[in-house]
Amino acid sequence: MSVVVITGTGTGVGKTVVTAGIAALALARGQRVAVLKPAQTGVAAAEAGDLDEVRALVGDLTTRELRRFPDPLAPETAARRVGMPPVRPSEVAGAAVELDHTHDLVLVEGAGGLLVRFDPDGGTLADVAWAMGAPVVVVAEPGLGTLNATALTAEALRRRGITCTGVVIGAWPDGPDLAARCNVEDLPVVAQAPLVGAFPAGVGALDRSDFLAVARAALAPVLGGEFDPKDLAGDVRR
Repeated sequence: MSVVVITGTGTGVGKTVVTAGIAALALARGQRVAVLKPAQTGVAAAEAGDLDEVRALVGDLTTRELRRFPDPLAPETAARRVGMPPVRPSEVAGAAVELDHTHDLVLVEGAGGLLVRFDPDGGTLADVAWAMGAPVVVVAEPGLGTLNATALTAEALRRRGITCTGVVIGAWPDGPDLAARCNVEDLPVVAQAPLVGAFPAGVGALDRSDFLAVARAALAPVLGGEFDPKDLAGDVRR
């Protein structure tokens, strides 16, 4: 399979922009790309969500959202508050496998962090990745506290035997402070995975052509000029 799971060290760290950037580079190489969002929270039915942002930045690609909840809560709590069925890891994995049959790359963007609860049984995005044998990209926000959050995320992945294929900084500031600058050196150490790029803050407001150029600048120099987004999937099988 060519499925990559994208998680973050928390909410609002730039997962959607990173997802869109990887998708944009894959589309530019002529690959068929799908983005799967297991649960969108904190967004009403008529409002634009994360997948709308991905389409605005990237263009024509397959997107699929399994659940949408209006309350800005963990998916399991949000589902319980409105009396909707929760999204379960088996459902997410099944949808990803289905998309994998017709696409070259499937990106699964989580809600919040790796261990946010999807269902009353404690299912999480980590369970989705484990079920498929899919590697995980961790998106981190620069600054104080990100090393601890990244280390905990990476440790949780290792305990489950899940590959952390890389770390991406989701909102690199124009004037990085000392903590942010040190993150560049320290994040790969605590994650035991390479730092594969950094997206500048505010990049989500760009138009499609400018965004593609920024995505190339954010990822390709780190991973090599011939970077293929499918390389993030590696050769992981279960």
